Amino acid sequence: MTGYLPDHGDGGYRVAHYDLDLDYKPHTGRLGGRATLSAVASAPLTRVVLDFDALAVSRVLVDGKPARHTHGGGKLRIRPTRPVDGPFTMEVRYSGVARPIRTRHWGELGWDQLADGALVASQPVGASSWFPCNDLVRDKATYRISVTAPSSYVVLANGVQVEGRTGGSSTTWVYEQAEPMATYLASVQIGQYVRVPLGGGQDVAAPARLVRDVRHDFARQPRMMTVFEELFGPYPFRAYQVVVTDDELEVPVEAQGMSVFGANHVDGRRGHERLVAHELAHQWFGNSVGLADWRDIWLNEGFACYAEWLWSERSGGPTAAVLAERARARLTRAPQDLRIGDPGVANLFDDRVYKRGALTLHGLRTRQGDLDFFATLREWTDTHRHGTATTADFMALAQRHTTYPLSLFFRSWLEEPHLPAL
Repeated sequence: MTGYLPDHGDGGYRVAHYDLDLDYKPHTGRLGGRATLSAVASAPLTRVVLDFDALAVSRVLVDGKPARHTHGGGKLRIRPTRPVDGPFTMEVRYSGVARPIRTRHWGELGWDQLADGALVASQPVGASSWFPCNDLVRDKATYRISVTAPSSYVVLANGVQVEGRTGGSSTTWVYEQAEPMATYLASVQIGQYVRVPLGGGQDVAAPARLVRDVRHDFARQPRMMTVFEELFGPYPFRAYQVVVTDDELEVPVEAQGMSVFGANHVDGRRGHERLVAHELAHQWFGNSVGLADWRDIWLNEGFACYAEWLWSERSGGPTAAVLAERARARLTRAPQDLRIGDPGVANLFDDRVYKRGALTLHGLRTRQGDLDFFATLREWTDTHRHGTATTADFMALAQRHTTYPLSLFFRSWLEEPHLPAL
């Protein structure tokens, strides 16, 4: 299975678990790391290739024994002393000044230095900027992430915090992500944050200067969680963390069990609440139910965009039907040259994928009716919970909940460039 990004990942093995021990110096940007990967080879391998960018590698072990390796061109090529077959482990030690990866289509991705701290925004190929990995979107693994930073900083990472140790002027934060996660969703956020409680066991980590506006703008997030659990099924993870950086961000950052917003997404008037809904919905659509291949990106973004409309409908704003008509009117003025079921690498995050994906779901809802439509969504999130799925999987599931033939409907919305009528 080649997929959209054939130069990323190695299909000869899969990673079951990443154990990352990191030490970060915010004022210099220096990152030291030890990554231990528990993997399984599908056949005997004399060479193992990891995606890893510019940080310098000082040592590599395979099953506890030193292994020869070369590092360059975004790849760490490892030659074990004997072929690996079945379960094996790799340990990589590395250090350097962490920088994002420059990409042709998506700008800079991965570990990025903030004015005071750091953030990780890896989608789709930035994970290798900060840890060696098998960067296949379908290769999901569990994680343990330990980060040592100066004690004045708060560190957040995926999963549940299981330990915190302070020694001298530094603190070590340890998180465990027990549910399988794609590499691009692994994340670390570091800043001088305070916790803003929202109720319902939820809070937001934010700069002290933004506390008042954050408390107002995210106040309805616990209610949003309740609505989405009703519509989509139980929240799929043990925790949900929200971070607001002191810097501005072009768009919010999606991570598993976590969403990251810029200071510009907080205005004290809930002017960006649709983005709060969008990022929360990704926990079901994109994080728990992951992609088997990037060509099916509409399954992530179309569903999250439609969740914005569903929240509006449930919270007293315009209905999904009204928002769908508005979105379609805007799309009629855009070029009619994109097939969202196979948009191409350059158009993965084109706004037409988001909006037309949402329109596809609204069209399906009008054909199925609310009872069958939301039954389809709940079965989707339950059947593929913590796994991966494809457009073909969704089409087959939707058809099982519908007596009306859907093949032409899906073809017109996903495979044809011309925009269909609602």
